[in-house]
Amino acid sequence: MAVADATYRSVLLDEVQGAVEAAGADAGVAAHYGDPLREQRALARGTAVADLSHRGVLTVEGPDRLTWLTTLSSQVLTDLVPGDSAETLFLSVQGRVEFAPHVLDDGVRTWLIVEAHHAAPLRDWLDRMRFALRVDVRDRTAEVAVIGATTVPDHLRAASAELYAALDGLPREVTAPGAEQKKTEGEPQRAEAELHPVALPLMWSDPWPGVVRGGWAYGVVQGHPAEQTTWHEVLVARDRLVEVLTGPVADGLGLAGSWAAEALRIETWRPRMGADTDERTVPHELDWLRTAVHLEKGCYKGQETVARVHNLGHPPRRLVFLDLDGSEHTVPPAQSEVLLGERVVGRVTSAQLHHEAGPVALAVVKRSVDPAADLTVRAPQPETPEISETTPAPGAAGTTDQAREQWAAAQTVVVPPEAGQTVQREKGFLRGPR
Repeated sequence: MAVADATYRSVLLDEVQGAVEAAGADAGVAAHYGDPLREQRALARGTAVADLSHRGVLTVEGPDRLTWLTTLSSQVLTDLVPGDSAETLFLSVQGRVEFAPHVLDDGVRTWLIVEAHHAAPLRDWLDRMRFALRVDVRDRTAEVAVIGATTVPDHLRAASAELYAALDGLPREVTAPGAEQKKTEGEPQRAEAELHPVALPLMWSDPWPGVVRGGWAYGVVQGHPAEQTTWHEVLVARDRLVEVLTGPVADGLGLAGSWAAEALRIETWRPRMGADTDERTVPHELDWLRTAVHLEKGCYKGQETVARVHNLGHPPRRLVFLDLDGSEHTVPPAQSEVLLGERVVGRVTSAQLHHEAGPVALAVVKRSVDPAADLTVRAPQPETPEISETTPAPGAAGTTDQAREQWAAAQTVVVPPEAGQTVQREKGFLRGPR
């Protein structure tokens, strides 16, 4: 069974008491384990981690891998050294975002962490792009699991380094950088020759909200809500997932569900592929030029749109952060309408209950929306039951439309309306002298 299948179910859902499965993009792992807000606080403190084992994991091996990936994507990856993390985008010809992998290189292979349903299509597309180059694309999802954390415990670093060692035929017992060897009484000290001195934890560290080389920030740099936060995605052998998260080695480590991880992501304005994107999304709308686009690199699919919007135009939509009215203790579902007065000006993309801020959301709105305007979020229209000859139409005499829940929303600018047009065009240069 492929992990990206809709039938995927994490073993932790059956092993951990109180686990409640998530829906939507995070189906297959736990939404929470009985106390979402407590889990969220623990995840933020670094005393809990999140099961992201539904995520897809690909590797690209071969001496041409970094050059090849650079030519296909929005980021320069040729200067990655073992242990480096990056983010890149694969775009359509029109510059729309199609894939947004988290990238890690270990010196032998490049790892791409993607949304569950993107593993197979991205692998297939990369296979078609190989031509005569020395690269080999593999789907590792069935053997490798992803764990999310704000702080990575030593035993997870060691487990991840053991995965790296096993892939390269090295001894399974390794010393992960930063992890101390603990010697129990009566146990002989291992010889240094038995340990691989360069064992590398396979761990992606999120560059957000920094502005990477060649990148560009449309939103704030100083005072960004993510400037004091960290996020890591650790790769471990899938058959060790229960052991490293619930076994004796994980003593004192808590588990947090996907709701907790999403709330912390929304708080930091961090875009997520599939959640905050649709078929029209260009990177500029989500401030993705910070971490995922190198504006000075050569041609790649979609590059013309990236350059044109950044230099001469404006993104048609922009990301906003919404503080929502919390009096009802609910959050709007994704795709809820964002209203300015009675006019629909955007859609909610992600929403969660934050342990300190209450209900919060990310939304994509039209560029023309006044950044100072008060907005309203309205739940999507409920599905209309099939109308028969004996069923009155909605709104007809004797019927009542189902009420649509609404939330007052105060917006914080993530991408300002004036984003783009960094090159000022000459005006009047076609007019002759008078």
